[in-house]
Amino acid sequence: MNAATFTMDGITTPENTVRFARPSRTRTVETVSDDEDAQLMLAYARGEMRAFETLYSRHRGALYRYLTRQARDGEIANDLFQEVWSRVIINRTRYEPRAKFRTFLFTLAHNCFIDHCRRTKARPGGLRIEEADDADLLPAGEDTQPDAALSRDETSRRYRAALATLPAEQRDVYLLHEESDLSLEDIARVTGVGAETAKSRLRYAVAKLKAALSVTEA
Repeated sequence: MNAATFTMDGITTPENTVRFARPSRTRTVETVSDDEDAQLMLAYARGEMRAFETLYSRHRGALYRYLTRQARDGEIANDLFQEVWSRVIINRTRYEPRAKFRTFLFTLAHNCFIDHCRRTKARPGGLRIEEADDADLLPAGEDTQPDAALSRDETSRRYRAALATLPAEQRDVYLLHEESDLSLEDIARVTGVGAETAKSRLRYAVAKLKAALSVTEA
């Protein structure tokens, strides 16, 4: 596939345009066999484009949320989103199902973000991603009344602000835990640390977020 463009609506190539429905604001988690994902990736390596389209449709939302929360900049997140899927394409013939496809995908995403930080010499410092509400980690409530919507917006704003205060290593592990549906052992592999270190970082991140939100609610 040449000059492909990956969006939350679909994949566009010079040869064809594939459209997918935009995810709803309510976060849903699809239960998928990791073996099925691995078989789809192997099928894609054999040239079955529909297998890639299924993988992309299945994992784009979680991947985009992870990159959006990490980058906190819409343009950067979109660039990284393109880069990750491009790396999936480039590495398709070398893919071996020794680990879960999600581990493979989020390892690429983690490494792309780290490479970006190294190129720019620093982690992002601003919180500019208001448009990320469509990819929010917080599930949307059932109540659609204006006061309920305002309450959700305020909770989401305080959550994003608290998330931005986390040390980078703790935020990495927390976002992977929230978005990738990987085990702590797999998250440790993605981030290149021991399982106990990953567990400790997640515990500290959750505690700090709870403390920050409790203070703002007081």
